[in-house]
Amino acid sequence: MKKGKRFKNEKIDKKSSEGKRKIKIPVFRIISILILIICFIYIFMWVNDNKHSEEVMQIIEEAIIPETNNSEEEFSIDFNKLKGINTDVVGWIKVNNTNINYPVVQTSDNSYYLTHSFDKVYNAAGWPFMDYNVDMNSKNRNKTIYGHNRKDGSMFSSLKNILEPDWYNNKDNLRIEFLTEEGNEYYQVFSIYRIEKETYYTNNYFENDENFLDFINEIKSRSINNFNIEVNANDEILTLSTCADNSQYRVVLHAKKEQ
Repeated sequence: MKKGKRFKNEKIDKKSSEGKRKIKIPVFRIISILILIICFIYIFMWVNDNKHSEEVMQIIEEAIIPETNNSEEEFSIDFNKLKGINTDVVGWIKVNNTNINYPVVQTSDNSYYLTHSFDKVYNAAGWPFMDYNVDMNSKNRNKTIYGHNRKDGSMFSSLKNILEPDWYNNKDNLRIEFLTEEGNEYYQVFSIYRIEKETYYTNNYFENDENFLDFINEIKSRSINNFNIEVNANDEILTLSTCADNSQYRVVLHAKKEQ
């Protein structure tokens, strides 16, 4: 009798374990399907955001006026047209041998344009924007412009090119153009590097000249190349920044304004 009971119990245990397996398989499949659905949603959103950015840029390009004379400028910008789309526009940034050729916006914080396009429609691609602490109506010792690192090559993704010898050994690339309503500004690159996420290099306020020069010496010491550019207490700095390696690092460029 004992053997019979044991045999019977074993059969029950076997059926029970098989039942559990049958339950686990559908649950696993459901989880897999949910993951696939979520992935498809993210891919769709990513493609849609990129498409929207391209469409916005096509509209923006109508504000570009090609130069027909022999001036050093390749083009000028109709800021009235740009402001007809977005009054937050404060300039236009162009970096040679990168895809960086965009209008720059600025608002009251550093988060809005991380998730909104130039036309203020929600978009994960965001838009290049000036640090909100920068006063565009006065002299700034450090103006910082941010942009996302997009896998499709848009926004500031090609800023990583600056870390390649082919880029920084080409003198034509070392003159950054920033167009504003008041006129065109040119900046000479003096420091480029990749660094862990921080905010030091975005400093905009300095108590005195000594603090500013300490800042300059620090960011120059980080550079992967010596550009032999002198920067003094009277200079104005332009800083470009984007994320790298899943936002753990930043690719940074510093340039001083030509007098």
